[in-house]
Amino acid sequence: MPENTSTAPHTAFVLPGQGGFDGAALRRAKDTHPQVRRVFERLDTTTEALFSQRISEAVFGPEQADLRDLLAKDSWMSQVAIYGAGLAAHEILTDHGVRPDVLAGHSLGEITALVAAGAFSPEDGVRIVAQRVAVIERHDGADGRMVALSAGADRVRMLLGLIDEPMLAVATENHDEQTVVSGPDAVLDQVTAVAAQLGIGAIEIDAPFPFHTPALAPAAPEFEAYVRTLKQHPLLRRVYSPILQRYYEPDEPLAGRLADHFVQPVRFAAAVRRLHGDGVSTFVEAGGRPALSKLVTRLTRGSNVRSLPTLALDDGGRLALDTTLRELREAGLADAGPDRPALAELLAPSVPSDLFEAYWEAHGPEVRERIRTDLDAFAASRKQEREREWAPAPEPAPQKAPAGVDAPANAALDRDEVFTELRTLYAQALEYPEEVFEAGVQLEAELGVDSVKQVELLSRVSQRYGLPPREADFRLDPYNTLDAIADFVVAELDRRPEPQPVG
Repeated sequence: MPENTSTAPHTAFVLPGQGGFDGAALRRAKDTHPQVRRVFERLDTTTEALFSQRISEAVFGPEQADLRDLLAKDSWMSQVAIYGAGLAAHEILTDHGVRPDVLAGHSLGEITALVAAGAFSPEDGVRIVAQRVAVIERHDGADGRMVALSAGADRVRMLLGLIDEPMLAVATENHDEQTVVSGPDAVLDQVTAVAAQLGIGAIEIDAPFPFHTPALAPAAPEFEAYVRTLKQHPLLRRVYSPILQRYYEPDEPLAGRLADHFVQPVRFAAAVRRLHGDGVSTFVEAGGRPALSKLVTRLTRGSNVRSLPTLALDDGGRLALDTTLRELREAGLADAGPDRPALAELLAPSVPSDLFEAYWEAHGPEVRERIRTDLDAFAASRKQEREREWAPAPEPAPQKAPAGVDAPANAALDRDEVFTELRTLYAQALEYPEEVFEAGVQLEAELGVDSVKQVELLSRVSQRYGLPPREADFRLDPYNTLDAIADFVVAELDRRPEPQPVG
């Protein structure tokens, strides 16, 4: 069951869709929050496989990229960038101890919310986002755009009725004075012209397609069929859908629901009011720009609701995320963090306190992340060592020999055979296709396998082949490719002592 289902929710993460990307803020966050780099490195493995291009190079390349830069390139880039920013913000917040009672995504952000809640792996989330783009393009759904009108949904529907175009639709209901419509370009020109005559303002939405419109109906079945091929897991947290206007069930099949999103509108205003009514008093926008947090403030005006942005820059050019984390700590909704005076005395007793404070503000999250990763790897290694000490001696691995010839008991395995077996073992454990484990591919730098997981997998390899215990000064660094691990296995088997005759 998802967490916190027995009590009323108090904290919600809202994850943005179209427009939810701020390149400058994301770069700033990457400098001080290692989670950003970690998330985008994981996404890189999938975008490189799908498009022969790393999304991090588009987002963090030499030239600062904003949303319109990405929209001017391939359509998938803006969508994966928005998705990645939302995942990164979610990971930063949770790593700082913020525990959302519920997640709610706005359009594309609903995919991010479901991934953050554990329904799909981050890599499969990229595949879902990319397939969403691909099927729309294949079914000619890309012809059109989205426009935000400064009027309520009922008034906008009356306006659309005057034009009477079946492919024109209300796409999102953001608040009582903002409604987004989707439709063909020529028809939307008519909509904005009529709206101007009625004194209704119109603003173009930064989106590659006219989402949430009947024009996308032909693309939905193909998308649903694709999502059904991906591995879905039970939700670990509650997710509320502003499209379905309800909470998802923990084991609910999601392929059909995500396909329904193609044509159904996003009723964000109703969702915020429902969540507030259910007990949510803190909304945190996990993603780029402060658009949703501003909507929440407007929708809950006069209440005690706290609405906070993350990957956005404030009027002074500061990262809103840092202010939000400080406010959440003061409210008891995030970890208090280390006692800095005591930490300074322990780590740098000769450094002036103000200098240590400045250093910790700039590099503290990175230092904490490095310490946590090293401790996790050390703990995993010690656990595996204790298990080996108490485990019964493994049976020797069977050795192959030419037909009709008895092999010696300590014959070496064929190195290519070892590599093939390792590739299968690692692919199954990591749920990766076997073909990504090419010769020389770096497990961490290229495939995103962190050191803790590598220690665990190397222990499985040792058990599989009955390798002798590793030396006390063993280091993982030289064994970051399957090639190196295969060589290690063969070398260890070669040095294993010959069995002695009995009697």
